[in-house]
Amino acid sequence: MSTPRRTFAIISHPDAGKTTLTEKLLLYAGAIEEAGAVKARAGRQRDATSDWMEMERERGISITSTVLQFEHRGHIFNLLDTPGHRDFSEDTYRVLSAVDAAVIVLDAAKGIEDQTLKLFEVARNRGIPLITFVNKCDRPSLLPLEILDDIEEQLGLQPTPVTWPIGTGIEFQGVADRRDRSFWRFERTAHGAKAASEEQFDSGRLIEFGEVGRASAADIELLDEVGADHDQKRFLAGETTPVFFGSALWNFGVRLLLDAVVDYAPPPSPRPDIEGTPQRLDGQFSGFVFKIQANLDPRHRDRVAYLRVCSGRFERGMDLTNHRTQKPFGTKYAHQLFGRERDTVEVAEVGDIVGLVNAGDLVIGDTLSESGDVRFPPIPTFAPEHFRQAYNLDTGRYKQFRKGMEQLDEEGVIQVLRHPDRGDQQPVLAAVGPLQYEVAVRRLETEYGAKIDLQPTPYSIARRTDAEGAAVLAKLRDCEVLTRSDGALLALFHNVHRLEAARKNNPGILLDTIVVA
Repeated sequence: MSTPRRTFAIISHPDAGKTTLTEKLLLYAGAIEEAGAVKARAGRQRDATSDWMEMERERGISITSTVLQFEHRGHIFNLLDTPGHRDFSEDTYRVLSAVDAAVIVLDAAKGIEDQTLKLFEVARNRGIPLITFVNKCDRPSLLPLEILDDIEEQLGLQPTPVTWPIGTGIEFQGVADRRDRSFWRFERTAHGAKAASEEQFDSGRLIEFGEVGRASAADIELLDEVGADHDQKRFLAGETTPVFFGSALWNFGVRLLLDAVVDYAPPPSPRPDIEGTPQRLDGQFSGFVFKIQANLDPRHRDRVAYLRVCSGRFERGMDLTNHRTQKPFGTKYAHQLFGRERDTVEVAEVGDIVGLVNAGDLVIGDTLSESGDVRFPPIPTFAPEHFRQAYNLDTGRYKQFRKGMEQLDEEGVIQVLRHPDRGDQQPVLAAVGPLQYEVAVRRLETEYGAKIDLQPTPYSIARRTDAEGAAVLAKLRDCEVLTRSDGALLALFHNVHRLEAARKNNPGILLDTIVVA
């Protein structure tokens, strides 16, 4: 029997502490000895941050998703850290297509924020159950009951607190576990680099902590009276969310959250193919590509396709078939991923993420299987909202410019749109958010040696169309139809008024805002 798997993502609004929490989960699982240093094989030390890009370290935000595999309590975890900034929401959407559950991180002082709500909607649309971690309880914050109300009102989920904070801000003493009536008191460690020492008491001793303890005991009694207890069936149905309180920075409540992923998060289940037929977990091997990343290690300058194993058993060297192309695909170069680090993987089970190296023939959304007959639903892309004309500043490096554009497009960093007359010479770079341009410009220069200039365009909105619609739209004022690299036709408009006029006068020619390849 294979080791049980838990494949989950961590999502949050920027600055809620998502990346800090990711490192502390690794710390408590024993995957790192202290925050910042991974225990590598043969005693080597390597970087432990999930934010491995230079830009991520400079800005203090996650720009690209990261895969981290480690073990805890006899389970193998596949943790996918995601970008929190809305400009990179497409990357988060792709990651959520590959997980079975998610931990959503809230700032105790802010509760539900705009991006939190958007990420929740994506998770709900995918049927992903959510565990909530209320972070930064060691700082001035909302009352815990106010946070529960916020979750229920804005997310439409019934919060079921599993742990409860004893005090907040400078009075934060630890958390009470409502399941066994225990109280865990934590002590701060230097910079939160080491696992905090823990003392366990019976929660009946809360009164020893004065007014703070009595207030928390009264809150817990109220929660008991209203029946705010965890119900696994309702949680898996997306009706409730178990709530944990703590401080990732100081390691308060992290171990209890880690155990909850084992106890509550579902194992991999049969995944429906595009026809709606679930693929048996013990059937033939199948998996789909949800992410492409080039130059993960600048020394190798290679291209890695992230594959979620959906059924069967992966064995390195097995011959698979790409459903899209019906061409064979060899798996000799397969890696287990830990941030930007990787090791050769011989075997992977359902739920695991495999890095296929030098996978030049693969694109996001591809399905690989033994028979070639399996196809999983395509991963949607968002309609872009920002558009810039790209100019190559060094004509002597045109090949690098073209290669870089092609690679960033395949990764989903930006969408590259081309006009029939201008082609690759002056592509339009389309993005969900403006930070994507900064990433594109930096990576083109540092990884490909191509310097570009981005100039504004008059466009502010795009919608998908077809060949018939494109012929009509091309004749309209303040509208231009460009082709995406996958063949999709996007109609670009100067403003929403032009869009609505085109839709009104030509019903049916404009399609959805989420573009499915």
